[in-house]
Amino acid sequence: MLEEILFILIAFVLFMLIFSKVIRHNDYNYIAVLVVQAIGIAICFIEIKIGIHANFFFTLLRYLMSILLPATIIFLELKGINYSEILITSIAKVLIAFGKDKEAKQMLLKLVEKYNNSYTAHVLLAQIYEKEGGRRKAIDEYVMALDIRGNDYDSYFKVARLLKELDKKDESTQMLQTLLKSKPDYLEATMLLGEILCEQERFKEAANVYQDALKYHSAEYDLYYSLGIVFTRLNDFSQAKEMYEKAASLNHKLFGAYYNLGQICFIEGDLEQAEQYFEKCLYDDELEAMSYYGLAKIYVIKGLKEKAITFMNKAIEIEPVLLKRAIREPVFKEIKEYITVSVKMDEKEPEEKVLTDEDFMDIPYTKELGEKQAQAHLEDTTSLVREINENTDREKASRIVTNIINKEKLRKMLEEEQNSLEEKEENISEEKQKNDNF
Repeated sequence: MLEEILFILIAFVLFMLIFSKVIRHNDYNYIAVLVVQAIGIAICFIEIKIGIHANFFFTLLRYLMSILLPATIIFLELKGINYSEILITSIAKVLIAFGKDKEAKQMLLKLVEKYNNSYTAHVLLAQIYEKEGGRRKAIDEYVMALDIRGNDYDSYFKVARLLKELDKKDESTQMLQTLLKSKPDYLEATMLLGEILCEQERFKEAANVYQDALKYHSAEYDLYYSLGIVFTRLNDFSQAKEMYEKAASLNHKLFGAYYNLGQICFIEGDLEQAEQYFEKCLYDDELEAMSYYGLAKIYVIKGLKEKAITFMNKAIEIEPVLLKRAIREPVFKEIKEYITVSVKMDEKEPEEKVLTDEDFMDIPYTKELGEKQAQAHLEDTTSLVREINENTDREKASRIVTNIINKEKLRKMLEEEQNSLEEKEENISEEKQKNDNF
C-alpha cells in the first residue's frame, strides 16, 4: 500500500508540472503526455480499490507512463531540449519523407511561432522552401538556424549556394571564403567557390582554391580534373596535362580527362600518345565522335589515308555536322573526296559554330560547362597550331596563336589597369570631399 501511495504522490507532482507547461506555453503537445500519465495513475488507483497487487508487467507499465516519461521530459527540458520541438520535427520529417511538404510546413510554422529558437524547425523549413523554389525564404530560415547554431557549416554552405543561384556571386564568394577559413576541408564549398571563380574568369584564384583543398583531399580526382580545366584556360598546358593525368589515374573512366590529354599531346606534337588517349574516349558516347575526328586527323598526318577515311566516316556518321568542319580544315584536304557518309552539303543543315567564351555567357556555370569550355579552348588551339605547320605565312599564324595564348594575360592587365584608375579616382574624390568639409 505504501508503495502505491508514494507512486501516486510522485506521479501527481509530475502531472502538475507537465500541466503547468500546457498553461504557461499554451502548448497542447503536452496533452498526450498528460493522458498517458493519467492512465498510469488510474492503473494504480484500480490496484488500491480492488486491493490487489499487480504483476511485474503492470507495475513497470504504470511507472513508465506516469513517472519515467514525464521525468525524462522535464530532465531534457532542463538541459535545453524541447519536447514539443522533438515531437513536431519528428512528425514533420516523416511527412516530408512521404512527400507531404505542405502539412509539414504548417506544423513547423506553428512550432517556430511558439519556439523561434528551434534550430531543426528552421532547417526543415528552409529545405521545404528550397523545394518550392523560394530561395529567399530558404536563405532567411538558414540564417535563423545559423543565429541559433553558429558552427552549422552545412547551413552556411547552403546560404552561399542559394546566393549564387540568385546571381549574388560576390556575396556567395565572400561566404565561401569565410567558410573555408573555418573549415578548409569542406570539399563542396571548395568546388562551389571554384565554379564561381571560373565563371568570373578568375582562373588563378580558382587554381589556388583547388590546390589548397588538395592538402585535405589528395585522392579526390574531381579536384585534379578541375585544376586541369583551370590550367587549360590559363594556357598552362604542361600543368594541365599533369593534373589530367593524375585525375585519370584516380578515375579510369574519366573520359573528359583522356580527351583533353589527347588534345594537349596533339598540340605538343606527340601523336602516338594523343592516339592512345583518343582511343580511350571511344567508349564515351559524348566524346566518341570527336575522338574519331581527332584520330582521323592523326592518321592523315601519319600518312595512313585508309585509316583516316574510315575514322572520319565514323565521326560524321555519329555527328554529321563534323563534315563541314572537316571540309574547312586543310589537314583533311587529301581525303575529303573519299568521305562516303550520306550527308548532302547542299541541304540546309545547322551551321557548325566554333564555340567561344561569349557563347557560354548566358548559361549558368557548372562543372560540365567548364569542361566543355576547356574542350572548345583546346580544339581551337589545336587547329591554330596545325595552321602554323601548314600555312605558308607561318609568322602570321604564329601571331594568331600567340594572341590566343596571351589573351588571358592581356585581359587581366586591362582589368588591373582599370581597377587602378578607379582606385585613384576614388582617392581623389575622397581627398576633395575632405578638403570641402574642412
